[in-house]
Amino acid sequence: MVGSLSRRIVVLCVILSLVLALLAGLLLDASAQMRASLGWVTHSSQVLEMSTRTLRHLQAAESGQRGFVLTKSLDFATNVADEIAAARRDADTLVKLTADNPLQNERARQVQSLILQRTQSLTETGRLARSGDFAAARDNVASGKGRYLMLLVNARANDLLEAERALAAERMRTVQLRLDNIRWLVVFGTPIAVILITFMATALIRRIRRPVDEMMAVMGQLGAGDRSARVTAHMDSSEFERLAQGYNEMADELETAVADQLVSADQLHHVNAELSRNADVLRERGEVIELLGGMAHRMQAARTDEELAAIIRVFVPRVLPDIPGALFAHNNSRNLLIPIAAWGGIEVEAAGFAPDQCWALRRGQSHFVIDPGSDIVCAHVGHDTDHYHCEPLLAGGEVIGVLYLKGVVEAERRFRLTVLTENIASALVNHRLQRGLREQTIRDPLTGLFNRRYMEETLALEIARATRTGSPLSLVMCDVDHFKRFNDEFGHEAGDAVLHAVAAEMRARFRDGDVVCRFGGEEFTIIAPGSSAAVLAQRVEVVRQAISELTVHQGGRMLGLTTMSFGIATWEDNMERDGSTLIKAADAALYRAKRDGRNRVVLDGRAESLAA
Repeated sequence: MVGSLSRRIVVLCVILSLVLALLAGLLLDASAQMRASLGWVTHSSQVLEMSTRTLRHLQAAESGQRGFVLTKSLDFATNVADEIAAARRDADTLVKLTADNPLQNERARQVQSLILQRTQSLTETGRLARSGDFAAARDNVASGKGRYLMLLVNARANDLLEAERALAAERMRTVQLRLDNIRWLVVFGTPIAVILITFMATALIRRIRRPVDEMMAVMGQLGAGDRSARVTAHMDSSEFERLAQGYNEMADELETAVADQLVSADQLHHVNAELSRNADVLRERGEVIELLGGMAHRMQAARTDEELAAIIRVFVPRVLPDIPGALFAHNNSRNLLIPIAAWGGIEVEAAGFAPDQCWALRRGQSHFVIDPGSDIVCAHVGHDTDHYHCEPLLAGGEVIGVLYLKGVVEAERRFRLTVLTENIASALVNHRLQRGLREQTIRDPLTGLFNRRYMEETLALEIARATRTGSPLSLVMCDVDHFKRFNDEFGHEAGDAVLHAVAAEMRARFRDGDVVCRFGGEEFTIIAPGSSAAVLAQRVEVVRQAISELTVHQGGRMLGLTTMSFGIATWEDNMERDGSTLIKAADAALYRAKRDGRNRVVLDGRAESLAA
């Protein structure tokens, strides 16, 4: 008797397995046939959809072209080329889709040929209209050739559609037939399986009910607190005998209430794991905040766009590793987003892009694409990018810039991105304010040159550098000859025009290292670090000659020739450190140039001059 339960179970399981395997095989075969039929139905749907879409694109192109020819408004012709291209492309796709059906493929090729002829006619009509020959274009339309071609296209397309609909209907009938087969398999196969399972279950239940009841009674006693409860009854099978023996051994070993301890230990483990995860998150966020704090301090101290860009390139890849990107700042005067910095090997257009080309700026919130076709792609990104993230930088409702990331920002990194964008937006606002204030304090509003205050500060710094390094330092004082004549004869606006033209010429002619300033009125000062008076005089002579050839116009009038006089002095150790002595020396040389006839360059301490 002992051991018979296992053999019976094995036999019953084998029988049930064979029946279920047979039923499963029949269902799998029916399913495979069903899948193939559904595939053909789907294929017919694709052919029908592609045929309809091809006609829709062609009709849209024809409608737009006709509107353009009749109204001469380019608004109608905006999408004609795109619709023509789409019609041709869809016609090509239709030919490929029908390759499995020679008759349908021949119809598709006829439709393709007619569409090609019709689109060529539309293209020719459009070319005539765009060249201004609307009469010829209207004649082309009125000839009726296009209407005839469209009738042929519709006729051939209708033939194809009707044939494909018939195929689709036939395939649907096939699908229905195979569904009926599957239904009959289920109807007959399921009761058979249920009968077998019921028979097996009944047999097994009868064999295992008594030993299970015995063991359940003992387990109930153990659960009620009787730790001495053991299985003593005789089992009808070797399996239950071994199970009862194992249970008794386990009960002996677990005499004490270890279950409660295990539960407590498990709960403690989960709590500890959660605390550890929270600590890791807090530590990571603390590191990010510390890193962003250092970045914010450096950005607040940045004085130039180059310094700000360098800070961005160093810190952003550390905050968001392995995600290349670029930072764009809004240029109010041009209404463009101009690139400030890029990292991770990404290349961006230096010309920037308009704000309406970015969906993040248009929506005022994050915009990202994580899979092709999952969302609208920004125009500034291009359609070859599968995934990216645009984060708008706003302050007080005003567009400050946009952070473009070429990658997917995972949910656990959103905290980093949020704090990063807040810091960058704040820094850009501060940088913009600082730059505006600094430009206002150091620039002359009329000429755009540095003002006298900036000149005095720069001169003191250059004197200190020249004293420390021993390099030469020269200063030029100059003014416009007979400047009062322009104001008296033509008015102060003419005088402003002369000053603006002279300043532009000097800014273009002097080297980048020279600091060109407006000293006051019609007087100008040039600080030339690293240049002696003799070397500087050659550059100044080129500037003097260029200015003497200027012809300034204002209000449609020619103001006459413009000349300037120049005085040059070089720094010496016995001069005052604030630059006042050097300025006086250059001014004295300028006075001699005026006295000697103007329009010349005079060096301090000599009678040497370069006459015009």
